[in-house]
Amino acid sequence: MISSRAKHRVFASGFRAIQALGADRWLAPAARGLGVILTFHHVSPDPVPDFAPNRLLSITPDFLNQTLRELDARGFDIIGLDAVPERLAAPDYGPPFAVLTFDDGYRDNVAHARPVLQRHGVPWTLFVTSGFADQGGRLWWIELERAIARLDRVRISIGTGSLDLPTRSPQEKALAFEAIYRDLRRGTEADLLDRIAALCRQAGFAPGSVASELCLSWTELRDLARDPAVTIGAHTVSHPMLAKHDAAIAVREIAEGRARIEAELGGAVRHLSYPVGDPTSAGPREFTLAQEHGFATAVTTRPGHLFAEHAGHLHALPRVSINGCHQSRAALAGLLSGVPFLAWNRGRRLNVA
Repeated sequence: MISSRAKHRVFASGFRAIQALGADRWLAPAARGLGVILTFHHVSPDPVPDFAPNRLLSITPDFLNQTLRELDARGFDIIGLDAVPERLAAPDYGPPFAVLTFDDGYRDNVAHARPVLQRHGVPWTLFVTSGFADQGGRLWWIELERAIARLDRVRISIGTGSLDLPTRSPQEKALAFEAIYRDLRRGTEADLLDRIAALCRQAGFAPGSVASELCLSWTELRDLARDPAVTIGAHTVSHPMLAKHDAAIAVREIAEGRARIEAELGGAVRHLSYPVGDPTSAGPREFTLAQEHGFATAVTTRPGHLFAEHAGHLHALPRVSINGCHQSRAALAGLLSGVPFLAWNRGRRLNVA
């Protein structure tokens, strides 16, 4: 199986080739949709350590600024999520649009992203996981990284087997993270949480202790929600991979996550982001539930631009991730042109199955 580092090298080569050939310009009219919803997570100026398997989820404030400058240079209107249904229903409106979305509710979004966004005077959406705002919950992907960072050897049971891996060097740690992440994602979420909790305890810290360090509290969110440039969306209660759970749990996560935000912040929540958001985490059942619960839109992490056809699938909208492993103008040019998604989606405009 190809490693994540090898995949990123392939992606980087592809972005450079698209830019070198000028394909981001001459293919854009065919590849680019009416608009694009961009996904961000962390925004931080901190240096990246040698072992940082979640680095794809973090960009610098400078690169956020570069992204906004590139959007402007390419003629994108930056709009709020509320305006997306109308823009999709008016395919001849004019310039392409972009929407800025930030998942999970991280404190660094206010400390480091918000000043950049304010300088550009653009609207943005923060999708809040209510359990994280309670200063609890399990950011298990970060827990896994921190546990492996602290340990010199990892022993973990997965399914009917087990892994016993050295984790002394950054390279060994990266290989261990990939192996454990891959195998745990194949199983149930309950097992994933239990196994990572055991690793946390081996590493000397309590599972569930990360949210209070990294995520905005309700007090901080109330202050942010007063900003007219900010839309607060829902991201469930506990950030589960919804498709791995029965319908009752999925309904509770979707409905109670929104209800808690509305009760704490005092405003209506009209937009949903599916946690993880890939096809193994959100599919047709979840799209139907979001519609039945009255959300105006719901967003996935299925990659792609928005086309007129998405007006009939507002609860299965694709997004384009601004990836921390590819903080370059070549990557931005490729992603905003839509060219990489011609191949990724095999020419399909819709990916809603």
